Amino acid sequence: MTRARLLIDTDPGVDDALAILMAHAHADIVALSIAAGNVGLGHTVRNARVLKDLVHGRFPIHAGCATPLVRAPDEDAAQVHGADGLGDVGFPEPAASAEAEAAALALLRLTRERPGELTLVALAPLTNIALALRLDPTLPQRVRRLVVMGGAVTGHGNTRSLPAEFNIGFDPEAAHVVFEAFPAFDLVDWELTLRHGFVDAEFDAWLAAGDARARFFAKVFGTARAYNARHDRSGVVAADALAMAVAIDPTIVTRAETRAVAIELDGRLTRGMTVVDWNGRSGCAAQARIVLEIDQARFVALVRGALGAH
Repeated sequence: MTRARLLIDTDPGVDDALAILMAHAHADIVALSIAAGNVGLGHTVRNARVLKDLVHGRFPIHAGCATPLVRAPDEDAAQVHGADGLGDVGFPEPAASAEAEAAALALLRLTRERPGELTLVALAPLTNIALALRLDPTLPQRVRRLVVMGGAVTGHGNTRSLPAEFNIGFDPEAAHVVFEAFPAFDLVDWELTLRHGFVDAEFDAWLAAGDARARFFAKVFGTARAYNARHDRSGVVAADALAMAVAIDPTIVTRAETRAVAIELDGRLTRGMTVVDWNGRSGCAAQARIVLEIDQARFVALVRGALGAH
């Protein structure tokens, strides 16, 4: 399989960290563009630098917008990822640095330099990509594929706005811009993630069998694992890792349906909801290929490889 060339928009983040380890192991990372989301931008940029040091990466890191496009967010995900986004382990100051070029500008430049080559993997709130689209609406014409981790396609979200998933709910206006601009993209939603978790004991065995990457992830995963236990969420839920698996290997998808998907911006109870036209009643073009099932064994193999647990 030809290694995918990835532009990764991310807000590291424990599950983002696992996804980036997967990308480094199984694909070519062209750049990381960093958003605020799981925690504030200062933390997410620093965490990207920590990860670059860990894998001895050569990819650039571009800091993006520190706030959503319009409204201040209702919540972050520090309760899941730790106040610093990496489990509050307290890693020393990383040697890697971030570039001066802003994330939105880097996304535009890199896709102009390599039109039709790059897969854009959106693991964060979509602020950076929306800004890039407002600067240059032709961006989708230059992207080989867009894979979005976001949404809850039947309304079983994970935010205070009950139907909304975190990435979309953090910046619904940005999601609206992206979902309207791209004529086709893969959508890996929160509900799919819950159907494709890992058994705790098996995941612990991979960590024990792995290398320095596994030891790193075992450290940062403690806060998220404790959160899951308190909220009766069994198994290891790895949303960004699942989206990354789809980006690395599109053939891992075993069932998908293409539907029109819109973002609710105004609902008092439903702001940030991904509204799916399951029956074709809206008259809108179906742009989202909603991933409904994936090959779990191949997903496991990608994650184990990223941890060095071959």
